[in-house]
Amino acid sequence: MNGPATALTEIAQKLRDACTQLTSAGAPFEVQRRQFNGADVLAYKNAPATLRDALAEGRNHGDKIFITFGEEQVSFNEYFNSVDKLANHLVNHYGINKGERVAIAMRNYPEWMVAFTAVISVGAIVVPLNSWGQAGDLAYALDDAGAKLVFCDQQRADYIAGRLQGLACTAVVARGAREQAQPGVDSWESTQQSSASLPDVDISAGDPVMLMYTSGTTGKPKGAVSTNFALCQTLMNFEVHSYISAMANPDAIEKMLGSGFEPSTLLAVPLFHVSGCYSVFLLNLRGGRKTSIMYKWDAEEALAIIEKERLTVFVGVPTMSLALLESPAFDTTDTSSLYSIGAGGAACPPHLKDTIYNKLPDAYPGTGYGMTETNAACANCTGEAFRVNPAAAGTLSPIVECKTVDGRGNTLPAGETGEIYIKSPTNAQQYWNLPEASADTFIDGWVATGDVGYVDDNNFIYIVDRIKDMVIRGGENIYPVEIEGILQTHPAVIEAAVYGVPHDRWGEELAATVAIRKNAELSAESLQQYVSDRVAGYKVPTYFSLSSEPLAKNATGKLLKKVIRQTHLDKL
Repeated sequence: MNGPATALTEIAQKLRDACTQLTSAGAPFEVQRRQFNGADVLAYKNAPATLRDALAEGRNHGDKIFITFGEEQVSFNEYFNSVDKLANHLVNHYGINKGERVAIAMRNYPEWMVAFTAVISVGAIVVPLNSWGQAGDLAYALDDAGAKLVFCDQQRADYIAGRLQGLACTAVVARGAREQAQPGVDSWESTQQSSASLPDVDISAGDPVMLMYTSGTTGKPKGAVSTNFALCQTLMNFEVHSYISAMANPDAIEKMLGSGFEPSTLLAVPLFHVSGCYSVFLLNLRGGRKTSIMYKWDAEEALAIIEKERLTVFVGVPTMSLALLESPAFDTTDTSSLYSIGAGGAACPPHLKDTIYNKLPDAYPGTGYGMTETNAACANCTGEAFRVNPAAAGTLSPIVECKTVDGRGNTLPAGETGEIYIKSPTNAQQYWNLPEASADTFIDGWVATGDVGYVDDNNFIYIVDRIKDMVIRGGENIYPVEIEGILQTHPAVIEAAVYGVPHDRWGEELAATVAIRKNAELSAESLQQYVSDRVAGYKVPTYFSLSSEPLAKNATGKLLKKVIRQTHLDKL
């Protein structure tokens, strides 16, 4: 009867022991108290001082292949040669000074990665923009950031061509398709004519280096400003998590190492998001691992690339992981190299774990929890921890302090559910040009996440829902994510969005939009009964709408509940 509980306790102890061994005094990842942004935080003593220093580790990997994109291959030496040429051009041609903002607005390309490293190497602030954005979205962010320069692909360049003069911004187009010259638009090739000599710029740990916009599921996105110190702590934190998980999962690691395949990753998530940028691009650049870029997500294409490049790691949101594993092409594709399946960025459907292990018995899957404002840091759940406790977002990072608060901002006793606050050296400092929003989110060294959850005695954190998503029906609080999880256990359901709609008697009533599998025989009444058999009556949605198409999401795979809800209301 106590088997699962015992397994959870055992893996929790293994993770604690590994963490202690790696982070105690004198250890490679020693953690110590220090002052950061006016707060007393836990931080890695031996982290690099600047992001330029951190990424310079990649220069040690020479002629190893760093990037593949279709038939293109780029070695680490070739990559840094391009970086240094571009950095020289930024300073000596465009006059980019320390602290000025340089944006990147393009789909996943090798040039995106080159531009990023060049920009931060000259002390400028890099501004990754959502490549799913339309002209107005891009223009808003460029104007808000005060970007002096923007690196684009042709599609993004066409979107903003008529707005560049008003923005006082120059565009550099990679892989351009326009032969004629355009005012305010330069070619990527022109930036590669400078000598490959990195300019000497004085950069310090406290300098801002990144302005990353939130995903903007509601309202205008906000630009979270982070320093070199914060991002270096972020990268080291990812590395520590990987070591902790490896030490706690020796059998899985032994199988991976014995496979003969070098660690390498499929980049299928956007580079403008923390998952693609940090956990794939920057970590692989530091660690000397190959990154195979997908231009656009497609499960069958992803499988083809995994087979061709013998990739070992796939990072995607849960819907992408399921699409990969459930693709008709999976069983005819050689995925013998694939061990690690990452599924972060959104809540994991209950059946994802079983699907992973059914398809890949020796898999080393994982998920995690973090946000733009914490630079993806908070918790990680990989290997055995994911197998025995898939409902958790993971165990807290060694440098993360977490508390929960009630609606009045009062700290709750340990283990109680409330809004999650995170204190970490990885935290962003503020929102760009938004003092009121900054004051609401960045509070005495803590980030108010807007997520509801709790931390248990084993150091696992659980996310219950978003505060703004909570539905109050007749005075009873309902967390839609609970009902979404139940719906997603139905074999005919792919994904579900649950939300509140106005009701004369109860104030709010629950509604659900559900994406179902093709040819599934399913009715709203049967789904309603399915939920009713599993939860209290007040939590059962009154309204259901069934869809054979995927639900609306943003570029990072999060459901756009505002859009889904409005579509539902329009049909009533």
